[in-house]
Amino acid sequence: MTETVLTTREGRVAILTVNRPEKLNALNDQVRDEMLAALAALEQDDGIGAVVITGSGEKAFIAGADIGEFAGRTPFDQRHAMRTPRIFDVGAEFPKPVIAMINGFCLGGGCELAMGCDLRVAADTARFGQPEIKLGLIPGGGGTQRLPRLVGLGQALRLILTGEMIGAAEAREIGLVDLVYPAAELRARTLELAARIAAFSPLTLKVAKEAVRASQRLPIEEGLRYERDLFCLCFATADKEEGVAAFLAKRDPVWTGR
Repeated sequence: MTETVLTTREGRVAILTVNRPEKLNALNDQVRDEMLAALAALEQDDGIGAVVITGSGEKAFIAGADIGEFAGRTPFDQRHAMRTPRIFDVGAEFPKPVIAMINGFCLGGGCELAMGCDLRVAADTARFGQPEIKLGLIPGGGGTQRLPRLVGLGQALRLILTGEMIGAAEAREIGLVDLVYPAAELRARTLELAARIAAFSPLTLKVAKEAVRASQRLPIEEGLRYERDLFCLCFATADKEEGVAAFLAKRDPVWTGR
């Protein structure tokens, strides 16, 4: 058990909770290190099929970076602090599905961490924004790159250049959030979704995630060839044989991840 990132499990779903409620779960070096360590352990755990990331308490998912760490930092200090791997990137690179369960303020680095996840599920009370402009900074955790891909250039520029916050309904409307539920239902609905995903073949989930993620970096012609190659590779797996056999026999499949 770590101090700032708590790991719990419900079936095949792991829940990582940033546990700094007195700081609105702001990211500091300790949180980043502990989250990276927790994800590294979960990557090797065959009993886990999906990961949910959230914040403790009801006020905040992650309300950004811990600004106190910025004071007096030189460019060299900050470059060292931003060394890879970064938690903003591991969601995209993690081989298992990662869902952000957004229970409150989702700002700055918190919003960037959520954008790096595969799915974003928010409470209707959640608030989103990239307020770095108000500090004389720009987003540094992927906001200038991932946000336009999710919401389009104009909406991304509006959020980044104004630093304003938007509600969950607007975030859903522009594509920043995938699903919105009443706050009282958020945990149950998110864990239900995660469990449904985690019940599939872990090997197929990994391949499917890789294929979809490739669409963000490959031209359409290359992406289609890559999809075809991955699709054909699935025919070499035991889980493909099991899935087809189960379908034909009208029974539930038993996945082995092979």
